Amino acid sequence: MNTKAQRRRALGQILLLAAGFSVLVGISALSVILVHEARKDSGKVVHTVEVENQLSTLLLQIRRAESSARGYLLTSEPRFLTEHESATATILPDIDKLIRLTSDNPVQAENARRLRPPVEARLAEFAKAIAFVKRNDLAGGIAMLREAGASDAVQKIGDLSNAMRAEENRLFALRTATADRTQQLASAVTVAGSGLVIALAGISIFLVRRSSRARDDAETQLRDNNIHLETTIDERTADLREANDEIQRFAYIVSHDLRSPLVNIMGFTSELEELRGDIFKRIATLARAQSAAPATADNATDSAEPVLEGPDKQLSEDFTEALGFIKSSIAKMDRLISAILNLTREGRREFEPVRIETRELIEGIVATVAHQAAEAEAQIRIEPLPNIVSDRLALEQIFSNLIENALKYLKTGVPGDIQVRGRTKLGFAIFEITDNGRGIDPKDHQRIFELFRRAGTQDKPGQGIGLAHVRALVRRLGGTLSVASELHNGSTFTITLPINWTIRNRNTQS
Repeated sequence: MNTKAQRRRALGQILLLAAGFSVLVGISALSVILVHEARKDSGKVVHTVEVENQLSTLLLQIRRAESSARGYLLTSEPRFLTEHESATATILPDIDKLIRLTSDNPVQAENARRLRPPVEARLAEFAKAIAFVKRNDLAGGIAMLREAGASDAVQKIGDLSNAMRAEENRLFALRTATADRTQQLASAVTVAGSGLVIALAGISIFLVRRSSRARDDAETQLRDNNIHLETTIDERTADLREANDEIQRFAYIVSHDLRSPLVNIMGFTSELEELRGDIFKRIATLARAQSAAPATADNATDSAEPVLEGPDKQLSEDFTEALGFIKSSIAKMDRLISAILNLTREGRREFEPVRIETRELIEGIVATVAHQAAEAEAQIRIEPLPNIVSDRLALEQIFSNLIENALKYLKTGVPGDIQVRGRTKLGFAIFEITDNGRGIDPKDHQRIFELFRRAGTQDKPGQGIGLAHVRALVRRLGGTLSVASELHNGSTFTITLPINWTIRNRNTQS
């Protein structure tokens, strides 16, 4: 019952929070829309004011041009002419600006375009009157300007400007009322939203207080559980560490004990190889003694290599071949035991983090395999690499193994191209070693990292330990190792390592 009540309470809290969140999202969205509309309405009001101001500026410039023209006619002073020219220079651009401002209103735009011809006519009248004065015909200029004052151009300018003012006043009143309504609605939504927020805050406080009490009880219980859990974890960790040490000791002991009988086998194989010569010399001597003179038999006995024929020759070849198989198997077994011993020693070694110049480290490795690269006609390109804090010996082993593998498994007859590049991401250094070699079948991508397992054609020496060891080293350094490859299309091994690795958490686990 208690669990069901807790579930119902939790479900009710979730539904309440979801409803409150939905209301807040709706109010916020509506507020944003209303604020946007209010901004648009305010912009339209401002636009109306701009049109009216532009119209007033245009009419003011026309009056200024007319006043300065009359002053020039009456006084012939150059300053009036200069002022007139200054005013007339701005009138036509002002009309163009007015046409642009009214482009959103077809009626006003048409009025603005119709205003241009009478204004141009009025400017032409001013120019004619001033031309009279320049010809010293002052009376003619004054008479001409007086007649022009009552012309149709003046009447049309007045009518069109009044019509535009009336239209803009109408738009101003309409747009102002719309903006006021939008702002009032936005204010009402804001007030309502604030009220809902306060109500939800009160409910949330109540729920939080109730949840806090439940959380305190749960934390108390969790604290008790953690105490027991930490004790259990410490015990399990100690058991795992002891088991790991035991496995390493066992591997070392087994490898060491295997080497002793292997040495005996190697010794007896050498003795068999020495006895082989004596045995087959005697066989050759006996064979010749039956078919030749005693002197010939003596010569056969002193021969360095017995001359055998028929079944004896076949037996000698089979014996030699068997010894060869035994010796090669012994050598392989010896290499495997040495590799296991190296792995156990490496597992016991404690890593030491140091600052590493990665490019310098890679260049040193490349220098050691320069002869192999030259024989394979391969180039090794090193791009800029990030520096990291890690274990130097482990990094040398990792990169040496991967670069040597890249050289080992190049395609025959194709110049090798091996590239080492790196980058950083989210506190990790990512290194990629890419080659144009024979590639790896996707079904073998995991197999190659298993101990004593190899993939592809087995035409190169190896025990199937290298990549398994590399992956183990990368994991101990807190990183990951992966491969991307296809047959005949080369391979890319990707190593991800912490940029600043610390020994704190790894040696205790290894």
